[in-house]
Amino acid sequence: MAKLMTVSEVADYLRVTEKTIYRLLERGRIPATKVGRQWRFSTTSIDKWLQKNSAKEKAHILVVDDEEVVRLLFKDTLEELGHRVTTTETAASALEVVKQQDLDLAFLDLKMPGMDGAELFRQIKAIKPRLPVAIITGYPDSDMMARALSQGPFGVMNKPFGESDIISAVYNFLRITRR
Repeated sequence: MAKLMTVSEVADYLRVTEKTIYRLLERGRIPATKVGRQWRFSTTSIDKWLQKNSAKEKAHILVVDDEEVVRLLFKDTLEELGHRVTTTETAASALEVVKQQDLDLAFLDLKMPGMDGAELFRQIKAIKPRLPVAIITGYPDSDMMARALSQGPFGVMNKPFGESDIISAVYNFLRITRR
């Protein structure tokens, strides 16, 4: 049996506010079941709903991480939804991609050998200031994160994460940036 989540749990799962969940419920735009007077959400139904909704908007996404397993997780998860994914393991190669290709979103690892994610973020913003960026990190309270924050707004994905976190992050970025 699929795990059932509360409004609060599904809001955390989708990384949105409870108010957003209630708004989606009012409009009948999110799969839910009423148990007594409380709304409940099947994890399986929410995952399918996310895939269906994120598949509507195809994007070209750059993923920069020195860990192959992270790059493959992003690539496999997002290509299955129809997105185009370019991965690189170094900041230098990422800058070449940013210069040469049209991108809709970039995910940057914060801690990488050579140029770190904070410096890469600074250089990307100089090249394409409107490109939405999410920092991938296991070090949310580090000096590198503080340096990245000084460059302007961005999203954050804390490690560890899974497929549903990736789908949710992409869906939320596309929803916000393509309005």
